[in-house]
Amino acid sequence: MSYLKFMKKHITLIYLALISTSSLALADSQPESSAQDTKKMVQNDFLETQQKGIKLSGYVDSGYSYNFNSGSKSEVTGRFGSDDASRGDFNLYAVKLAIEKAMSSENKAQAGFRTDVMIGEDAYYLANRYASRSANWGNNDSQNSNYLFLEQAYVSIRAPVGNGWDFKVGKFTSILGYEVMERPANMNTTYGLLFNAMPLYYMGVLSSYKFDDFIDVKLGVVNGSNSDNNTTTSGGGDGCAVLAALNVTAPGGNANWSNNFQYSSNEDNNTVYGYQYSTTDVDTQNTDSIEGPSSGSGHALIYNSWGNWMPEFADDTLLFAFNALLATATTGVNAYQSGGYGYSTTWYGAGAYAKYQINDWFYMASRGEYLSGSNGALFGFNDNKASAPSRWEYTLTSGFNVIDNLLIRAEYRLDWGNQTNLSPGNPSVDSQPATYSAPSHYAGAEIVYSF
Repeated sequence: MSYLKFMKKHITLIYLALISTSSLALADSQPESSAQDTKKMVQNDFLETQQKGIKLSGYVDSGYSYNFNSGSKSEVTGRFGSDDASRGDFNLYAVKLAIEKAMSSENKAQAGFRTDVMIGEDAYYLANRYASRSANWGNNDSQNSNYLFLEQAYVSIRAPVGNGWDFKVGKFTSILGYEVMERPANMNTTYGLLFNAMPLYYMGVLSSYKFDDFIDVKLGVVNGSNSDNNTTTSGGGDGCAVLAALNVTAPGGNANWSNNFQYSSNEDNNTVYGYQYSTTDVDTQNTDSIEGPSSGSGHALIYNSWGNWMPEFADDTLLFAFNALLATATTGVNAYQSGGYGYSTTWYGAGAYAKYQINDWFYMASRGEYLSGSNGALFGFNDNKASAPSRWEYTLTSGFNVIDNLLIRAEYRLDWGNQTNLSPGNPSVDSQPATYSAPSHYAGAEIVYSF
């Protein structure tokens, strides 16, 4: 009798289980139940998006700029696009977002990544250095605050060789220059003359190795300056650029000296804009669409040296720095050489910087620069037949850090030299704007919140 009760009980359980299974199968056919099951599956099997070590940072940078130049002399040559607008202008310089998983200091096989994105007026000019400058001489039409610029996107890798051999693979910022693309990271609000005459970013591979606390080196191979495609003059080549750097740090870490080189197997240009468009602010192509392209046999060589020093006697309140540039580019000989094309272009300059941290919340910074070249290719004159321009600038900046993460700066700048201003009204030879040598004054204010 107990055996029959036992079998009856289990038969009942099996029957109930079959009913439950049928009910579940029927329920699974309903959209609501399917959504619930999907939710459970996602909860139990998902891609972790908050991995340990991934950090988000950035800033919002805006301000007001005023150029005391008249409407007939509305563009100040040598200034960055967002800084040369005629008269007054409110600016959204940039909204910067950076996401990164940095590698640790351990000398072991490891990897990470970094991606930097900018939105704002600076983004437009950084992404379209040549096209934005040449499309509308002397006006403010290109102050596009809605533009998106991918500044960096690379994978970082460490090979446990020696003290650790690091690699960047992808898109990364230039190794040349004392100033960087992030305005708040520089001493001054406006970008300097030398910043505009050097590369901004590359696409390729960059390796770095630190021998000890005093010597580190870099070596890389990239497509070319400021271009996602290969370095080429005529659009039919397969050129590249080689990068090299040697950095020396003083004992104590209060001074360093950086030497940076770039050799491009062809003249740097971006074929997105056409064969005649240089990707530096120097028109190394020395040709235009009317005269015809060069042969593609040119090259570019850039040397940049910069350094800084914080004297120990000043208790980290004083900073002095310098920046120097020497570069040359040649273009292939073509049918229009007799008219001035096919010659080499050389540009050179130097700058000095000083910063005094008066107290915890206030500092003063100054910058003085000189930039010149062998012919009119400097600052984008579309051939090298024009006379050599010479530029000078002096900038004085005051910075306030009254609230955490908030930087407020006020700035005055003076630019002078021959061919300092361009006028859109009276074009000269080859449809280029007329040039003037009147001094140009600038005043502006900037507010930055960083996170």
